[in-house]
Amino acid sequence: MARENLQNREDLENHADLQKHKDLQNHTSHENHQAHEARAADETALELLVHGVGGTTPQEMLDDPRTVRVSGDETAAVFRRVDDVDAESRPEDYRGKPVPEAYVWCNLTSGNGSRALWLVLLPFMIVNLAHWMRPNALRKSGAVRFYGLLVRLAGLTLTVLFVAAACEVALDLTAWQCAGTAACGEQRTWLGFLAVDAHGDGGWWSQPGRRLALAALVPTALTALLWYLSHRTWSAYESHLPPSHQPEPDDGDTSTALGKPGFWYGRRLVARLRAAHSAAGLLTVAAAVGTAAARHDRAPGGPVLLDILGRILVGALLVGAVVVIGVVAHRGRSENTLDVGLDRVLVRVLPYGALALLALSMLYAGWSRPGWSSSGRLPGDVTFGGIALVQGSLVVALAVVAKVIYGRAPDRRTALRGLGGPATAMLACALGGVMTGGVAQRVADWLDGTSGLIKGPPVLLSWQASVIPPLLVVIAALCAALAVRTARVKKRETAQVRIDYHLDGRPGASGEPSDEARTDRIAGTRARAALTDRAPLMIGVISSVTLLLGALAVAGAWSTGDVPGAAAEGTYSVVEGAADTAQALGSWLIGVGFILFVTWGRRAYKDPSARRTIGILWDVGTFWPRAAHPFAPPCYAERAVPDLTWRMDTWTRTTGGRLVLSGHSQGSVLAAAAAWQLHPSVRKRVGLLTYGSPLERLYGRWFPAHFGPAALTSLHRQVDCWRNLHRRTDPIGGPIRLSGDCGPQVDHPALLDPLAYGRTEQHPLPAPILGHSDYQADPVFAEERGRLLARLKPGLPQPRPEREPQGSSGRSSG
Repeated sequence: MARENLQNREDLENHADLQKHKDLQNHTSHENHQAHEARAADETALELLVHGVGGTTPQEMLDDPRTVRVSGDETAAVFRRVDDVDAESRPEDYRGKPVPEAYVWCNLTSGNGSRALWLVLLPFMIVNLAHWMRPNALRKSGAVRFYGLLVRLAGLTLTVLFVAAACEVALDLTAWQCAGTAACGEQRTWLGFLAVDAHGDGGWWSQPGRRLALAALVPTALTALLWYLSHRTWSAYESHLPPSHQPEPDDGDTSTALGKPGFWYGRRLVARLRAAHSAAGLLTVAAAVGTAAARHDRAPGGPVLLDILGRILVGALLVGAVVVIGVVAHRGRSENTLDVGLDRVLVRVLPYGALALLALSMLYAGWSRPGWSSSGRLPGDVTFGGIALVQGSLVVALAVVAKVIYGRAPDRRTALRGLGGPATAMLACALGGVMTGGVAQRVADWLDGTSGLIKGPPVLLSWQASVIPPLLVVIAALCAALAVRTARVKKRETAQVRIDYHLDGRPGASGEPSDEARTDRIAGTRARAALTDRAPLMIGVISSVTLLLGALAVAGAWSTGDVPGAAAEGTYSVVEGAADTAQALGSWLIGVGFILFVTWGRRAYKDPSARRTIGILWDVGTFWPRAAHPFAPPCYAERAVPDLTWRMDTWTRTTGGRLVLSGHSQGSVLAAAAAWQLHPSVRKRVGLLTYGSPLERLYGRWFPAHFGPAALTSLHRQVDCWRNLHRRTDPIGGPIRLSGDCGPQVDHPALLDPLAYGRTEQHPLPAPILGHSDYQADPVFAEERGRLLARLKPGLPQPRPEREPQGSSGRSSG
């Protein structure tokens, strides 16, 4: 027995020694693995490519037909070449060159056919842009908050305008006018159960209130559709938490809000605005149904009980409108912290309360009222005129506030001296009016044609259509002036092309003769590219003229009560002819515009190439979060920026390698936004390479509060290094134009485009004029990328949490 115990003790000791030996080997192997990773970090570099507007494929970005998705989904993903999937484990194969990786985000804006439906939401997108065009302010003052409030109220008026237009089509033109006219009802057999006969009688549904109640389902469905689209995209886009979910140390630079933790997480505000705008739409429908019946009941001899109920209902609708305005005005964006609250009670109670008022309005209007007949129009002139008046007042107030903010920190590069936001808001309201007026006029023509059986849409809509021809004359004059200026610029550029390519016997000339046609094409491309810098003038003039003509249209409609042609009768013959021409031409232009709009949308729904073309509009317009209108197309950057930030953060922390963030066009804007979101320690290990970048030329001028000189200078100081490439033939990209020594550190001198003027040994065939595309074709691109990589300093990878060697006790020390 003692011998057996001794043998067991010896076996245990041998086993313990063997286990200690294995633990020592594992520990040594772990240390060797960490040392290998540290050496690999010195050699591994990653180039994260981000494409620009219009989209592309990972095969084109990586110049390889064999690519594989390494992270992401069908909407947005990171791709590598098949040969580079395990690049980090083979650093010796990538000495002197980075591992290319492509982030493809084009499906966020032009993925499936439903994106074509976003065309209807275009005014909402434009007014949302106006929110972000605020001039730069030294601090967040009351004027800054008031600016945001005014834009949100302007967005609310657009929702009311769209729903009111649906009420005009369904309630006024169809249910009130056509179904209430025997001749029109006979032509439209599908209205038979609603229509009255020649004696003014009909079935149960033929009473005006019941017709209105049933027709109210159309604008209600429109409101529900807008709510559904907003909620669906809210769940898909506004639900991605950025890496800054954990508190981030303050690096002392607050020059832009794009680096704040809550900037790309507007979930709470969008939910509040969606509830308020949905309630506003439902209250608009309820008002259209209920007030028509209330006006009838207030007439002498009307039923007393229904009159009292009508007054109570109107009062409840006014209270509801005040509550909606209060919700919109009460709270703006929260950017300093990541706000994960949702105001669930408000988000549910407000729309359901408005829906209850709508149901009561429909019940009230549907109550039997013998002898009530529909004649003339519903009071659309007052409704649409009131909306136009409120919108104009908001735009004027917005302009005053913008000038106050701009005056505190003026910057001559800011578009329209700080009035870019008000001008854009004016264009959004005008576009909304044209779209809604066009739909109403087309439906009226379809219901009635030229027979004159119904009164048609409100007079104001005819006046608004009549101001389109004068506006087009102004635009034509602007285009002519720009054409003259472009010709002068082209003449100057012709001389500059000769200097740039050393032509006409200048030093360094290759001896080839000057090709006048070639010179003319290059100079013309440069001159046309410079037109981008004249966009503020165009938008400023158009928006000012639109505001003036819109005010005249409201005044004319309210003062005369008739369409322009009839209002001008009896005046001078020139005035009569101009009024008739403007009215006829305006109506025709709205009709053509409506047909083109529907055709464009239908083509984009079926044709992916056309959808990508429209996607360019969304690439620029939906970069910003939905801060002013919840029904605007969703902000793709709230998905793309966290994607890029997570990828850069995890790769640099895991490998300790060098990373160059390479962004083209709109991709450079995403790259800058993602760099701002990085932790300062990670940001200092990232190099930024931008080309064809609109960071200063478009975003810096139109969005100075977020991409102004101070913000871009801070970005240059916060990243390890930054180089920017641009061409004079590029209509979108341009220099960053930082002041002082920072400018040459960031901006490379303008690249020559084309690369060669004539035929050379390197370019035996004529080199194309590339403009905004294919910056990688220029040898300077590879040179600048190499300099960035050489300057970047690798760091050590963070150790992965692993189980430490266990002792004889069998317990883990961690």
